Amino acid sequence: QVQLVESGGGSVQAGGSLRLSCAASGYTYGTGCMGWFRQSPGKEREGVAAITTGGGTTYYADSVKGRFTISRDNAKNTLYLQMNSLKPEDTAMYYCAVSRICSLRPSDVNYWGQGTQVTVSS
Repeated sequence: QVQLVESGGGSVQAGGSLRLSCAASGYTYGTGCMGWFRQSPGKEREGVAAITTGGGTTYYADSVKGRFTISRDNAKNTLYLQMNSLKPEDTAMYYCAVSRICSLRPSDVNYWGQGTQVTVSS
């Protein structure tokens, strides 16, 4: 059974940084696309960033380009999201995900983590 466990969320002031981690188990890590999605109250879940199996290609939502960096360490079975220059509008529950198709579409996701809360105050 695939398990994705996120950590690293918290509260930070605008302009600050956080690093999210996602520990993966239960599947052949290193295969499949991995990504981060987020959802805030009253809004639909949206893709934030995704990274291919070998880490050679990354995808970012326009709203986070230049501020967020996604990476993966296949030796540690871990996915990361470095978030810099955080804004109040980045406040959301952040979810780790695994997909066969590498995209930022929630409908392409095959497995979800439980999420970690990020709160950015102004």
